[in-house]
Amino acid sequence: MDEKDRQIIRALQQDGRMSNQDLAAAVSLSPSPCLRRLRNLEKEGVIRGYAARVDARAYGLPITAFVRIRLERHDETTVQTFEREVDRMDEVLECHVMTGQTDYQLRVVVDSLDDYERFIRARLHRVGGIGSIDTSFAYGTVKESMVFPMR
Repeated sequence: MDEKDRQIIRALQQDGRMSNQDLAAAVSLSPSPCLRRLRNLEKEGVIRGYAARVDARAYGLPITAFVRIRLERHDETTVQTFEREVDRMDEVLECHVMTGQTDYQLRVVVDSLDDYERFIRARLHRVGGIGSIDTSFAYGTVKESMVFPMR
């Protein structure tokens, strides 16, 4: 990947709906080479897809929780079961494997504290193999960006 590919990626991260004509102009290429580079980035899996960024509160999911999970055991079965089950939970928008005191950090969106309690009791607890759950609720957002820094 070269600097021109990075420019294409940043431009699309800022506006994923721009036309190839506008993209080419933004990165100082003619449309054909720009489209060729774009298709290569998609084919190679660098660009994994396109999606609308939606305000969770306006959608009806005003509560964001960051949930830190520590597993009881780290055997293959426990880890695979946990990861497979979390992948099936629509409330979980992100799941990261962590270093330090916890094994995973989840970003969860729900419509209420009651809904969060149901999520923990009915979904997460049923996975099994969880040693501890620690939750922090976000009460505001200072910055949210999908645009990578310049390199």
